[in-house]
Amino acid sequence: MKKYVALFAAMAPMLASAAPNPSELIDETLRKEIAHVLANEIVIQSIRFQNEKYQDLSQDSVIELDNLWRKQREEEDQYFISAVLSNPLSSYLTRVQAHSQGKIVEIFVMDDKGLNVGQSAVSSDFWQGDEGKWQKTYKEGAGSLFIDEAEYDEDIDRWRAQYNIAITDPETKKAIGAATVELNLTELMRLKGELEGGKNELSE
Repeated sequence: MKKYVALFAAMAPMLASAAPNPSELIDETLRKEIAHVLANEIVIQSIRFQNEKYQDLSQDSVIELDNLWRKQREEEDQYFISAVLSNPLSSYLTRVQAHSQGKIVEIFVMDDKGLNVGQSAVSSDFWQGDEGKWQKTYKEGAGSLFIDEAEYDEDIDRWRAQYNIAITDPETKKAIGAATVELNLTELMRLKGELEGGKNELSE
């Protein structure tokens, strides 16, 4: 066991140096695809509804909901989690992920408090308001974008990164929430390689 630990420790610097640059892989075409997905009426209407529903929610109540979510992840009765995962927005996001050809690992949408409105998979928590994905997007205002650093998932041998963006109400032009799209960078690298290979072949 110690041998494998030592081997991984020796490889860690190599893995870090090989980390892809998310900003280079997330090209304009992909950004437009994500923007189109998030401009869907079901996204906007779902955020508006939850913002109104939770407008008077105290911070203590926010924490209580987050704790309930975390607790139910370990229980058989997951009524709260199930209610979120089965709502129309979650169903829409699940379809988006399924049709992304492996580019999207997970996608979730947050309200103006950082609480999840809909998501394509069960997240570890319900409240994202204490994390950069919400603080560097929604709190920064309409049009704000935050691309997190690449992370290596050794269990499935894949690089991934979170693309976080504020969601703007088309009527008020103000940020009403945010979204996180976790992207499969390994798949994006493969696709980029295929495209570049095709260009090279054509040029020859």
